[in-house]
Amino acid sequence: EGQACGLVKNLALMATISVGSPSAPVIEFLEEWGLENLEENAHSTNLTKVFVNGVWMGIHRDPFNLVRTMRTLRRRDDISPEVSIVRDIRERELRIYTDAGRVCRPLFIVEDHELKLKREHIKWLQQKHKDPEPGPPIMIKDPQTGEESEKGPEPFTWHSLVKAGAIEYLDAEEEETVMICMTPDDLVESRLMRQGLDPRAESDFDPAARLKSVSTAHTWTHCEIHPSMILGICASIIPFPDHNQ
Repeated sequence: EGQACGLVKNLALMATISVGSPSAPVIEFLEEWGLENLEENAHSTNLTKVFVNGVWMGIHRDPFNLVRTMRTLRRRDDISPEVSIVRDIRERELRIYTDAGRVCRPLFIVEDHELKLKREHIKWLQQKHKDPEPGPPIMIKDPQTGEESEKGPEPFTWHSLVKAGAIEYLDAEEEETVMICMTPDDLVESRLMRQGLDPRAESDFDPAARLKSVSTAHTWTHCEIHPSMILGICASIIPFPDHNQ
């Protein structure tokens, strides 16, 4: 009788919708990077199929290095940050998406159990520009008036963090192929366990301290910007959502 029924989906905080980018540069890169023809290797079982936007483009013999190279290019902004690179090892498939309409959300990049985000990035964000480089000032000439003026510091914004390789946008399908820790504290624990130390073997137990979940995986690739970023705007304003009533 006109009741509100069905599934209501809320967009997570900080999530964005991909606007799409041309697939031609990605296909051109794949052809230069060892993409082989379909007809010649149609019956090979140990090769990886490469799909671009759902279209089977060819096969590749070294998918590990191909994925690593493409992710490096994406983090340097040579490939659009919205491009999704999904490697399905079990199915021997590499799926690349450049189309519009995919929901992506930003995550911190983790390498060797360390965040790629550094203190200087936070400092530059707060002052909205990078520190001026040492040495004599760089003079630039105005093409219209011909006057010379000193070049100001390089501006630093959210997109600069993405270009610096500190933050990466992942869509839902690529998110299933990575390991995401909730807080940087999980990285501290994994570093201690890597050194053979037990991070929970502390004599001074604080009963008022916040309980942490026991992490079983210690090979993280990404870190949440904040745990509440997995929620939508409606769920994030519920008071004490992790408590029973």
